[in-house]
Amino acid sequence: MGSLSIWHWLIVLLIVLLVFGTKKLRNMGADLGGAVRGFKEGMKSAGDEKPGEAGSSPQATGRTIEGEVKDKVKT
Repeated sequence: MGSLSIWHWLIVLLIVLLVFGTKKLRNMGADLGGAVRGFKEGMKSAGDEKPGEAGSSPQATGRTIEGEVKDKVKT
């Protein structure tokens, strides 16, 4: 009780195939693989940047600038 045998998993797999179909499952797998590949390339390119390079995000200084809007002008 509580553990599933191989027959339970085969029945679940059969139901999933009947509900979604093989073509839709294949497309979902290809989309997921492309997303993972894109994520890995993004992480690799983000790790290649040096801190002083142009295009990197500015560093926060920890200062707060307060202000007040007096008039709202429509353009």
